[in-house]
Amino acid sequence: MSLRLRLTLWYSGILAATMLVFGIGLYFFLNYFLYDGVKDELSQEAQITYSRVQKSVALSLKGLVVDLELENRDLYSNNLLLQLYNVKLKSLDRSVVLQLNEISLPVPPVEKFKGTTAYFEKTKVAGQDILIYYMGIYDSFNQPNELIGILEAAFPIGHYETTLLKLRYALMLWAIVTIVLAASFGWFMSRKALKPIDQVIEAANQIESGDDLEKRILYEGPRDEIGRLTDTINGMLSRIQVTYSELEEAYRAQRRFVSDASHELRTPLTTIRGNVDLLEKMWKSTSGSTELATPDQMQISLEAMQDIAGEAQRMSRLVNDLLALARADAGVEMDKTQLPVLSLVQEVVRRSQFLTRTAEWQVGDLSALEDAVVYGNRDYLQQLLFIFIENAFKYTKEGYVKLDALRSDGLVGIRIEDSGIGMNKEDVPHIFDRFYRADLSRGQTSGTGLGLSIAKWIIDEHGGSIEVKTRKDEGTTFIVWIPASFPLTV
Repeated sequence: MSLRLRLTLWYSGILAATMLVFGIGLYFFLNYFLYDGVKDELSQEAQITYSRVQKSVALSLKGLVVDLELENRDLYSNNLLLQLYNVKLKSLDRSVVLQLNEISLPVPPVEKFKGTTAYFEKTKVAGQDILIYYMGIYDSFNQPNELIGILEAAFPIGHYETTLLKLRYALMLWAIVTIVLAASFGWFMSRKALKPIDQVIEAANQIESGDDLEKRILYEGPRDEIGRLTDTINGMLSRIQVTYSELEEAYRAQRRFVSDASHELRTPLTTIRGNVDLLEKMWKSTSGSTELATPDQMQISLEAMQDIAGEAQRMSRLVNDLLALARADAGVEMDKTQLPVLSLVQEVVRRSQFLTRTAEWQVGDLSALEDAVVYGNRDYLQQLLFIFIENAFKYTKEGYVKLDALRSDGLVGIRIEDSGIGMNKEDVPHIFDRFYRADLSRGQTSGTGLGLSIAKWIIDEHGGSIEVKTRKDEGTTFIVWIPASFPLTV
């Protein structure tokens, strides 16, 4: 059963119950109001007639009995139907109207008057609805409280019953028409009110099929519950779209990462296999001969072994870099302690002069690092600086690479400046992406494209930042900013 139908049935049911209670209340109120007036009038007329009943003592076969008669004025009454029943004599004294129509009112049993002296009763006489008021007449001479007669005053109530019957039919018809109209109107209104729900379902179905994540629910109604629900669903759809886009980008980055890693690993493996095949051929060519290898063969063998060693070392670096990034992705926390920055940087400066390079190595002013202490990991911070220094040497064939230090508002900065090939401004946002190489030909300079990604992870773990300044063919400057404290010295 649909929500629309349930709402309509609930609405119609509540309205029907309300109409039923209202109709029954109205009917019984009017019934009581109409008959209350009739009963008052009938009882008053009966009391007057009762006071004029003539009583006389008569001799009968049963002895002395009280004879009862109506006065002439009561006999000819046109307002009431009167009948006087003598309990002892079993005789009736009726008004003229009853006599002419040869009608007698029903005589109640004497037991009806036990515990009461008068009561009302509705009945049918000669096919007509009448209301009868019965009053007991008691002996006041010989035996007090003995019922000797019954006075019956009746009034036709056919027109009242007809009115009430018509009222019942009118209330029933009105209730049916009202419920049908209300149900039709409720069905229409529920359809209009629940239309946004249908739009929500339609949008959800489209999202489920995955063909339109930009679908939104159009709602121009008031900001009621449906309006707020629509806004909530639209907000949720927006978040789903953003999350889905981020997941798609993450999947693309993962596929690109696997592809690049496979490419980087395949290159040294191809070199190693080629040189191994070469050494195997040379060994076979000399294995059955008494002559030693020629100097040219020895030189070729030496170069092949050097290539194998170099490519193996390159693969080792690549695997170490991938391991470092895997640890970063896994959320591995570094062991950190309070470190004096100056001694750490001086150690990096000393070891950097032994790196393979063609540019001049310059060390600037490091006084900004005096007394500065950082909370970090010594090995990772040194690796961070070596990454930038090695990159500077790699992309600076001639000119200089310079390192100096800065200080600013609780931060120390290590600046690595070179006069190398620089970068285009379009490359800067991507230099920290994995396997990204700013040089157009990946074989132009050696490397895996993972160094700056590792550097970014290290600086993020230390709560620092990296500032980049570069211009094509004019050089690049990296400034590594790290939070530091400066203890007071005595």
